[in-house]
Amino acid sequence: GYTCGGLDYAKGFGSKLASRFGMKVLCCAYRLAPEHRFPCAVDDALEAYKYLISNGFKPKRIILCGESAGGGLCYSLCIKLSELDMEQPAGIIAISPWTDLTSSGQSYTDNADVDPSMTKERLQLFADCYTDDKKNPLASPLFFEDVKFPPSLIFVGSDEVMLDDARQMHEKLISTGSRSKLIEA
Repeated sequence: GYTCGGLDYAKGFGSKLASRFGMKVLCCAYRLAPEHRFPCAVDDALEAYKYLISNGFKPKRIILCGESAGGGLCYSLCIKLSELDMEQPAGIIAISPWTDLTSSGQSYTDNADVDPSMTKERLQLFADCYTDDKKNPLASPLFFEDVKFPPSLIFVGSDEVMLDDARQMHEKLISTGSRSKLIEA
């Protein structure tokens, strides 16, 4: 939700990826709202990307991976890279990505009773802490225009309140010429 979480959680997940797939993983912590509002998280993601490149990692060997707000942040970073005319990474893996801070999807209502840990009201509180401009594509990447994204692999649970964020992002990626695969469990 751009307001909590930390490096310990990221390192745990990143360590599993590194071990399972035998790859190098950089886990990044971005500044959190409300102390550090939008666009701080995007700026921090950009700095991490630049760090990798400055240390010899070619963009075509970089895959972004994030969960929830981190999944949305992967897309926000790619929008920023496009604005800066920088090379995109090789791909995105988004796990239950939060791509619409306006919470406009029907799944926020339909799945409210089966996903009690993440409610529309709670997410709106997080969004309010993060930004006043919830339709800015750098905050809500679902609202992007004229961006060619790297291939995406999106995972989401069929009973999540953010199901439509994943579905709508997948559909928009496909409709604008980017490659995307959506896996609902």
